[in-house]
Amino acid sequence: MGREPNRWEHWFPSANHPLYGCDALTLLKVMAHNGGVDARHAPTLVAALASALLRAPFSLGERAWVGWRLRRLGPMPAPVFILGHWRSGTTHLYNLLSRDPYFGFISPVAVGLPWDMMGLGSMLRPFLERALPERRYIDNVTVRPDSPQEDEIALANMSPLSFYHGLYFPRHFDRNLQRGLYHEGCTAAETEGWRRRFVHLLEKVAFAQGGRRLLIKNPVYSARVAMLREIWPDARFIHIHRDPRAVFVSTVHFYRTLLDKLALQPYGHIDVEQVVLDHYPRIMQALLDDTADLPPDRFVEVAFETFEREPLAEAERIYRRLDLPGYAAAEPRFTAYLGEVRGYAKNEHRLSEAGRKRVERRWSPFIARWGVPAVVP
Repeated sequence: MGREPNRWEHWFPSANHPLYGCDALTLLKVMAHNGGVDARHAPTLVAALASALLRAPFSLGERAWVGWRLRRLGPMPAPVFILGHWRSGTTHLYNLLSRDPYFGFISPVAVGLPWDMMGLGSMLRPFLERALPERRYIDNVTVRPDSPQEDEIALANMSPLSFYHGLYFPRHFDRNLQRGLYHEGCTAAETEGWRRRFVHLLEKVAFAQGGRRLLIKNPVYSARVAMLREIWPDARFIHIHRDPRAVFVSTVHFYRTLLDKLALQPYGHIDVEQVVLDHYPRIMQALLDDTADLPPDRFVEVAFETFEREPLAEAERIYRRLDLPGYAAAEPRFTAYLGEVRGYAKNEHRLSEAGRKRVERRWSPFIARWGVPAVVP
């Protein structure tokens, strides 16, 4: 059964916008940096600010209480990070591995209300779950109340530095991507502020989930492995890669879909294909550089095409390579998940011959490294 239409969507085009979970200070900073929005989206910002102000006492109380509890606990286990460019199979791998109860992960409530997930978020959980879309905007992946999520939307609700602010406020799209992906043009204080909120979020999620080791998936971190290693020297990393030609055409669709759903400003000036062409090499080269000296038990690479054919064999190899416990106990859960998604149909996006040549010319080192012999549409 599909999600019932939200009656508020008639009046508010962005009735379920992620910014509704933002804190007031972050929202005001983002608005100051990015200017006004279209008149039809003004109610979204008004509602987001009202939500932030109404939640402020609960948010501040939860932050103080969680901070006090975290100071009394030992350090959280170093997370396991799933890396890879958007549309490289990171979600499928994340959904599979998160079925192992050894791992904790980012929940939908933590994404929507990162400052309030343990108090107000718990009370509002039934309402929030009813507001979840039936499927993700960008593909056919089902969204459930217990589906593991990326932490980037949560961080966009906690900090002005996020890739998603480029999607929300595309008038300054390039600047937001430079700052949100690479912290380029940021002051040391801005980067440190983001880092504190990032660590707070993950420590809070780990605490809420009984201290389990977190499994974190966020393509943004593919460009930020060096920073993750500074914070958690013992972190482990899984890089899933896919034929870059397939990644290109699917990522173009990803950007266009999310801009259509989330943008609060005009975005017709953005050359999405050029954006993808420019950023993919920078992100992937950063990943290669930042993981080059990792020992074998801290980094493993997975080809999406192999993982798609042999998911259990690849999952077992990941556990063995990274010295993770409990594969045998988790395998029945992995098998159950694979049964649930057996009928899943991927979106089909075709790359024109001219587009293919353009990608192969610009991304030739990565196609040589990760491309598959058969041309992927």
